Amino acid sequence: MKKLSFAKSLASVGLAAVCALGIVGCSEQTSDTPTYTGGVAATVNGVEIPEDKVTQAIQDIRAQMSLTEEDAWGQWLADNDYTPESVREEIVNSFVDQELVKQGGEAEGITADPTEIDQYVETMRGHYDSDSAWAEALEAVGMTEDEYRDNIALSLVSQQLQEKVGEGAAEPTDEEVLESAKTYVSSYDGAKKSSHILFEASDEAQAQEVLDKINAGELDFATAAESYSKDTASAAEGGNVGWDRLSNLVTEYTTALADLNKGDVSGLVTSTYGIHIIQCTDVFEAPEELTSLDQLPTEFQDSIRTMLQSSNRSNAYYTWLEEQRNAADIQINDMPEGLPYYVDMANYSKTETSTDGTGVTAVDADGNPIVLDEETAEGEGEGAEAPVAEGVDEGAEGAEDAAAAAADEAAADAEGAAPAGDDAAAEQPTEGAADGAQPAEGAAE
Repeated sequence: MKKLSFAKSLASVGLAAVCALGIVGCSEQTSDTPTYTGGVAATVNGVEIPEDKVTQAIQDIRAQMSLTEEDAWGQWLADNDYTPESVREEIVNSFVDQELVKQGGEAEGITADPTEIDQYVETMRGHYDSDSAWAEALEAVGMTEDEYRDNIALSLVSQQLQEKVGEGAAEPTDEEVLESAKTYVSSYDGAKKSSHILFEASDEAQAQEVLDKINAGELDFATAAESYSKDTASAAEGGNVGWDRLSNLVTEYTTALADLNKGDVSGLVTSTYGIHIIQCTDVFEAPEELTSLDQLPTEFQDSIRTMLQSSNRSNAYYTWLEEQRNAADIQINDMPEGLPYYVDMANYSKTETSTDGTGVTAVDADGNPIVLDEETAEGEGEGAEAPVAEGVDEGAEGAEDAAAAAADEAAADAEGAAPAGDDAAAEQPTEGAADGAQPAEGAAE
């Protein structure tokens, strides 16, 4: 059975305490932080990381996972091949990496824009019904709004560092794109490209009239999209939405599209965005053997190229961070006695939940071991996301589950990788958030 990193294992089951900067970004040393053992866990170029800060981070994690009881905590550690010592090691290393990012940003003159921080906070606060609900959400993940702002600031600094360091990363060659495409081409098989015309929910009569004219050959679909569609972004391109495998389309849209062959036009399709008329404009059939990029639509090529480019830039950043570690004066002190998360692991043995090696161990909301699909937990096989048209994209900016993005981020911290990516600073506590998905940014109103 493959064991997830401590942070990623938690994030994979939706731990609300996972913040924008990874699992330990949630807990900062403040005047309100309890005194456990005192002392210093580590120093990074002379900057101290208090032991109590590390302890509080682990205690916050335990609380969020309902593992405050000693036996529940000890059993979880055993089931996930952890010990109190290894948990502390990962958390300390995460704090070390965060301090290196702070110092690297200062050395490069990189700072976070206070206005941008305010915008993120206000956006996240807007997903809660009241100030009290927002305060409760922050309290539930073990931090104050000031600490949340600090997390966002560090995330923004890390983004700028990644961009700066990644400027010299090599651009992927056509040969590299082709080799990667060979891995992905089967997942594109059967992909459908489509266009749509979007009407307000109250404009059913007009939508039906337009549909009748299209079916009668009296009106060209692209022309109709340009004239009638409320989705102004796609209307400028004749209603083009792109390929379904590169977009996150609402369920009603994908269900209707699945029934269409190339050239077919749907009936009226109602979604939360309004009324759609959908045309399938192309269907991709994967070749038995991919020998040239010309066999792929340009959109698929671009998606793979973007993914590889992002990977190259991330690798450049990881290399930079490793160089910072090697050059830094880092002192990690021994684990002290009397820590509240310490348990004698001799009292606990691992409970096997899978013997086929196909899953990874995590826990449910009650702290019980569960087996997750390894591909899902690791995020393998995910391509770069492409922009999608207004009125068909399912997600809500800033309203998605923080755990999905934080899983990679938290694992990156624990494994010595880079801090959060471009959208990480926009993540928010999920406890008590207002229900209901919101249209994508700029969707027709």
